[in-house]
Amino acid sequence: MKIAWERTGSGPPLLLIHGLGYARWGWEPVVEPLSRSFELLLFDNRGVGGSDAPPGPYTTAGLAADSLQVLDEAGVERAHVVGTSLGGMVAQELALAAPERVDKLVLVCTHPGGARAFPMPEQTVRLFEARATLREYVENSLDPDPRPQLVDRILEHRVATAQPYEPWAAQAAASLGFDACDRLAGLTTPTLVVHGDGDVVVDPRNAGLLGELLPDARVKIYPGCGHLLMWQEPERFARDLEEFLC
Repeated sequence: MKIAWERTGSGPPLLLIHGLGYARWGWEPVVEPLSRSFELLLFDNRGVGGSDAPPGPYTTAGLAADSLQVLDEAGVERAHVVGTSLGGMVAQELALAAPERVDKLVLVCTHPGGARAFPMPEQTVRLFEARATLREYVENSLDPDPRPQLVDRILEHRVATAQPYEPWAAQAAASLGFDACDRLAGLTTPTLVVHGDGDVVVDPRNAGLLGELLPDARVKIYPGCGHLLMWQEPERFARDLEEFLC
């Protein structure tokens, strides 16, 4: 599998895993502040950006194997791992499959999957049913604070890395098939769970659920932030990560 990745910054290695439909540019607002303290490894999940987009089905376990491939190609034995949304599910799979490769874990706006996870909020379900425009999806991910300049910048990136429907659907199917609930009790990796209290893509109550399921977890809630909180509060996000990881 060809996985497109890059590295920047200096310090302890930090692997960043983004979510459905987002390539590595999705970390843009936090790259500069995080690179002051960490060597960042950024990559495109299979199915988006410069990585291969084989036919589905995709699984979170397969995407986690791609993440390990990036660590191997970078010559990194152990790293901190940050995953957001679908990337947070992949990060859980990675830490469960190869705990010796993960120092600390940060899970952003994600859930543990399975029947116990709180379902997608109705607002986003309605968008899918209405076949909303890409702008509407981006605004929804930034709700309750869809600043026009952020929407325009994200749309610029999304258009530049336009993703065909088939690999997008394969990534989406991977998230729907994810279930780590019954396995998280065995994950002793120190974990920070971060969620925006206004997230209408992944129900914020999942942050508390992850905090209950993980043996060594702390939970931070960002008031007034949505699903793409690292775009809305990049400096705070970078500070919280540095405080937790260093």
